Amino acid sequence: MDKKTQKKPTESPEKGRILSKPRIFFGLTFILLSAVLAFSFVSYLMNWKADQSQAGTMLDKSIKSSNIFGKVGDWLGNIFIFESIGIASFIIAFLLLVVGTLILKKKIFKPWKTIGHSLFFICWLPIFMGALTKGQGVLGGVYGYQIMDYLNSIIGAVGLWTVLAASILLYFILEFNLRPSSIKAKLDKINENTIGKVKSMMPDSNDDFEADEELREEAEEAEEETTSRVTVSDVTNHTVNNPINTMKEPEPVSIPKGFPEVPVSNEIETITTPNHTSFDPEPKEVSQPVSLNLSTKPIVPVSSPEEAFDIRPSAPSPAATTAPAQENIKFNVEVAQVIDVLDDSDKKSQELVEKHGLYDHKLDLANFQMPPVELLKDYGNEEISINKEELEENKNKIVGLLKNFNVGIAEIKATIGPTVTLYEIVPEAGIRVAAIKKLQDDIALNLSALGIRIIAPMPGKGTIGIEVPRKNPTMVSMRSVIASQKFQNTDMDLPVVFGKTISNEIFMADLSKMPHLLMAGATGQGKSVGINAILTSLLYKKHPSELKFVMVDPKKVELSLYSKIERHYLAKLPDAEEAIITDTNKVINTLNSLCIEMDTRYDLLKNAFCKNLKEYNKKFTERKLNPENGHRYLPYIVLVVDEFADLIMTAGKEVELPIARLAQLARAVGIHLIVATQRPSVNVITGMIKANFPARAAFRVISSVDSRTILDSPGADQLIGKGDMLYFNGNEILRLQCAFVDTPEVERLAEFIGEQKGYASALLLPEYVSEDSTSTVGAFDPNEKDALFEEAARIIVSTQQGSTSMLQRQLKLGYNRAGRIMDQLEASGIVGGFNGAKAREVLISDLHSLEQFLEDLRS
Repeated sequence: MDKKTQKKPTESPEKGRILSKPRIFFGLTFILLSAVLAFSFVSYLMNWKADQSQAGTMLDKSIKSSNIFGKVGDWLGNIFIFESIGIASFIIAFLLLVVGTLILKKKIFKPWKTIGHSLFFICWLPIFMGALTKGQGVLGGVYGYQIMDYLNSIIGAVGLWTVLAASILLYFILEFNLRPSSIKAKLDKINENTIGKVKSMMPDSNDDFEADEELREEAEEAEEETTSRVTVSDVTNHTVNNPINTMKEPEPVSIPKGFPEVPVSNEIETITTPNHTSFDPEPKEVSQPVSLNLSTKPIVPVSSPEEAFDIRPSAPSPAATTAPAQENIKFNVEVAQVIDVLDDSDKKSQELVEKHGLYDHKLDLANFQMPPVELLKDYGNEEISINKEELEENKNKIVGLLKNFNVGIAEIKATIGPTVTLYEIVPEAGIRVAAIKKLQDDIALNLSALGIRIIAPMPGKGTIGIEVPRKNPTMVSMRSVIASQKFQNTDMDLPVVFGKTISNEIFMADLSKMPHLLMAGATGQGKSVGINAILTSLLYKKHPSELKFVMVDPKKVELSLYSKIERHYLAKLPDAEEAIITDTNKVINTLNSLCIEMDTRYDLLKNAFCKNLKEYNKKFTERKLNPENGHRYLPYIVLVVDEFADLIMTAGKEVELPIARLAQLARAVGIHLIVATQRPSVNVITGMIKANFPARAAFRVISSVDSRTILDSPGADQLIGKGDMLYFNGNEILRLQCAFVDTPEVERLAEFIGEQKGYASALLLPEYVSEDSTSTVGAFDPNEKDALFEEAARIIVSTQQGSTSMLQRQLKLGYNRAGRIMDQLEASGIVGGFNGAKAREVLISDLHSLEQFLEDLRS
C-alpha cells in the first residue's frame, strides 16, 4: 500500500490529459458518424425513389439530390436501407452511438446486452418488414425480401408468420422473464405493496371504535378492581411498537341486542397453568440461515376460549399473570425473527438463481466428454440360439427321473437364458417339495450336467425351478448392456449393470440404494471381471464432479489400469504418491480418513437440515447454502477393496472396525463400499460386516459352507463359473450372467478419460494422524504457534468439544491448518490426545482459566 501511495504523486498530470485526447477524438467521431447515418436514413426514406436513381451519379454536378447530406446521404441510404437491411439500418447508427459513449467512458447502455438485442433486431426486423410489405418499398431491404421469399417458398405464408411470431414471443419471454413463477412473484409483490399503502392510509384503529365507549368504561372499572391483569391495549401497544412481532390485533367483540346482562371485559387473563414446552424464553440470535417450514402465524398457548377471556370475578396474583404473558410475547418475537431470516434466505437464494442461474458443478470440466460405446469391443450377434432337441431331451429326462421316484408332474415349461435354462415344474397334488429337493444330485447325474440348482419353491410363483446349464452358452458383452436403452435412460443415482438374468433381461441395480456390495468367489471365476463391470458402468454414467473412487488393491495388478483416471475420478490422502493403495498401513490411514470425511459430511448435512446427500446437493445447487460456511458440492465416494481377506490377515481389527463403521453410517452421506474377497470364510466376512452388507454377489465357490457364509444359503457351489453369479439383495437370490469386459477394453476406456483435461490432482481426503504419530507432537513452542491459536483455544474451551472439523467451520480453515492448530492445542495441554473418531477431551473447563493459561504462555 505504501509503494502505491508513493508512486501516485510522481505521475505527471499532463500524461492523463494527453491520453484522453485520442479517446475524446474517436468517441466524438463515432457519435458524429451515428448522427450522419441517422439523418441520412431519415432523409432517404422521405424521397427514396428519387434518391435511389441518383445514388450512382455522385460525380454528375447537373443532378441535385434532395437528401440532407446530398449524394453521400443518397449513397449511404441506398447501401444500408435499399440493398441491405431496410429500416434495421438505424440499429447500426445506434451501435455507433453506443461505441462512442463507451470510448468516452459514459456507460449509458450495457454493452453486451445492447449488442445482443441489436443483432436480434438486425436479423429478424428486415424479414418481418419484408413479410408485412410483401417486398414493396424499402422497409425490409433486399435482405429482408430475399429471406422472406425463401422461407415463404419452403414453409408457406402460415409457416412464415408462425416462425416470426415464435421468435418475437421467445424474445419477450427471455427479455422480460415472462415465466409463470416470475409473473406470480411480481404479482405477489405488487399486491403486498398495494396492501401496505392501503394500511398506511388507514386511520388509527383506536379512533374507529367510538361505538365501544361503554365497553371501555366498563373495562376501566374492572381494571380498578383487578389491576394485575394485562389489558388488550397493553398487548396491542407492545405489538405495534415491536415491528418484528407478527401478532394480529384482536377484533372487537360485538354483543347482540337482548343478550343477558353479563359483565364483558376487554382484558385478557393469562392462565397460570404450567407450560411444559421446552424452549428458551430469551430470544437468540440466528447465526446463519436455516431451512425450516414454519407457519407465519405466532403461537399463543391458549387451551380454551374460557381461559382466554375472563368473565370470573376472581383474579390471580400479578406475578402469575405478567410473567407468562411476557414469555409468550418473547417467544412470538423469537419465532418472527426466525421466520424473517428464513424469508430473507429464500429471497436471496432466488435472487442469486435468477442472476447467476443454478450452480453448475460440472463447470470446472465443462468440456469433459463421456466415453462412447465404441470403446468397448463388439462381439457380434449375441442372440440366444434355441436348441429344441436339447430342450426336449432334458425335459424327458427330468420327467422320467421324477416318475421313477413317484413324483408326478402336472406341468413343465422352460426359460432359456444366456448360460442356464430354467425348467419350471408344477408337481401334482400331494407331492412334497422336500422330496424333489433331495433329488438334486440324481437329476445332475441323469442330465450329465456340471451343476444343477433346484429352487423350491420359486419366490412369487407356485412352481419349482430346476436350473440346468446349457451345452453352448452365449456370451454377454459389456457393450451390449451399456448400449441398451434400459441403461442409457435410467434415472438411478449410481447405476450398476451386472449382466443378464435367466430370462435374458438386462439386470441393473442402484449402488446408492444397496447401499454396499459384498462380492466373493474363488480364483478365476469372474470376480475381478465383475468389479471391472461395476466400475465401467459407473464411468459411463457419472461425471467426474459427481463421483470419486478410493481403490484398494493388495494384489497391485487388478486395479492398476485405473491409475490413468487419477485426476478425474480418484481420491487419495494428501501425502500419498499414488491414488491406488497397495500398502496395508496406507489402507488403514485411508479408511480412517474416510471416517473423518463421513463425520465432516454429517456435520454439513446437519447444518443444512438435510437427511441425505441428494437433498444436500440439491439445496447447494439452488444456492440455498453459503460456501463461506464450509458448504460445498459433495460427490459420491465409492470405496473398492479387491482382496479383503489379505487385509484382514495383515491388519485385522484395524481394518475391520473402520470398514464396519463406514458400512453402518456412510450411506446417507454418499460413501458406498464394494468389498471383494476370494475366501469367504467366517473369520474374513464376520458377522459385523455381513450385517451391514445387505447386497451380496457370489461367483462360484468351492464348498457349500462358503456359499452359506456369503449368501446364508447354498447354491454358489453349484455355479458353472465364467461369470455365472448369484445376486442377493435381501429379498431373493437371482442368478445372473455377468457381463464380460476384457482388459484391453478397460485400458481404452481409461486412456480416453485420462487424455482429457482433468482436475489439478485427485480429490484429497482429510489428513489422518495415527495413534503412533500422535506421541510425536513434541514440546509446545509459543514462538511457532499459529496466528489463530488463541481464538481456536477459546472456541474449543467455550464449546467443550475438541473437534478439528469444528475449527474448520468456525474459523473457515482447511483441514491441514486446522489439524496443525489442534496438534498445538494438544502439545500446550489444552486438549487431550487423539481419540479415534470421537472428539478430543478438553482439559480446561472455563474461559477464565483459559485466559490465565494463555497469559502464562505469552510470558
